[in-house]
Amino acid sequence: MQSSLEANKKAVQEFYDRVINKKDFSSASKYMGSRYKQHNPLVADGPEGLKAFIEFLKTNFPDARSEIKRAFADGDYVILHVHSIRPPNMRGRAIIEIFRLENGKIDEHWDVIQEVPETSANPNGMF
Repeated sequence: MQSSLEANKKAVQEFYDRVINKKDFSSASKYMGSRYKQHNPLVADGPEGLKAFIEFLKTNFPDARSEIKRAFADGDYVILHVHSIRPPNMRGRAIIEIFRLENGKIDEHWDVIQEVPETSANPNGMF
């Protein structure tokens, strides 16, 4: 079981890097299942929806970068805690990405996104 959890985490981390940092649908698509069900309301369902999102990033945020701060696996689910920066020199966004894998392929995606605030009521930071 542990090896499949590690394999799932590795697949999701590599997929995420190819989508967000490299903006390369072709190399990302090998990690995807055939349906790729999308729960982000701004991205269309299926592989073609993800392809269109990557093109949106290339056009509007070519320098966008994300750093995976933590990765967790539980069965067929992988959760990433991510620091995303679209425009350079911005505080960015804290994102929780949830992926469900089926037969080792990414088949479903959810995310929750929060802007990194300028001030905080505590000294702990978001990451």
